[in-house]
Amino acid sequence: MNEMSEKKDVIRPTDEEAIALSKSLLRAARHGALAVLDPETGAPQASRVAVATDLDGTPAILVSSLSGHTPGLLADPRCSLLVGEPGKGDPLAHARITVSCRAEQLQRGSEAHARVARRFLNRHPKARLYADFGDFSYFLLHPQSASLNGGFGKAYRLTETDLLANADMARELSAIEQGAVEHMNEDHRDAIALYARHYGKAKPGDWHMTGIDPDGIDLALGDQVLRIPYPQPLAEAGEMRKALVEMAAACRAALGER
Repeated sequence: MNEMSEKKDVIRPTDEEAIALSKSLLRAARHGALAVLDPETGAPQASRVAVATDLDGTPAILVSSLSGHTPGLLADPRCSLLVGEPGKGDPLAHARITVSCRAEQLQRGSEAHARVARRFLNRHPKARLYADFGDFSYFLLHPQSASLNGGFGKAYRLTETDLLANADMARELSAIEQGAVEHMNEDHRDAIALYARHYGKAKPGDWHMTGIDPDGIDLALGDQVLRIPYPQPLAEAGEMRKALVEMAAACRAALGER
């Protein structure tokens, strides 16, 4: 076969760095581009949506039935979500990930609805103004596969397993997460500020915690968000406190503070 006719495989082997970047992009996203199939024409339709994640990392959205994309999700759950901030310079030089998903509408009164609503509103507190309106629904976008572009020449394919945290650990944390988040915000804002400065390389500010999950923590300051992974994913829920204490100690040592 002529070498010129051979198709070059540009997809790199998926490694731990690619998986970590993919998880970080999903966890840190405040918004993304959602693509659905228009139920009337069958054509792709893309729109911007606010994004949060469930405890295991599954993307979650809150949308109105009056929005153009909601009828598409209800008619055909196949959709895709693109996240990743462009940053300065060439937007194509910055990392982004497109996740192929199947949408699940959450029923009001269900355990999943309560959990996802809590995490979504922690991430997007202004959404409390309309979240309980009758025409709004939460959807989980269950990943099926993903395409990561980490910048020029850095393309990867990922699976659902690559993207999501341990499901058993997520269930364990579900019952204690909100209490832990509130405790950290009320009693340990100094530690949160240290996480932001050391691990997030952020400027000092009144950062607060919006979520805790098996792989790390989420912080926010106004419209800014930070994703801080643990040194190692939690093996059991009881390790959460120890991990946060050890991370705070590491921050103080690195920053020369007591």
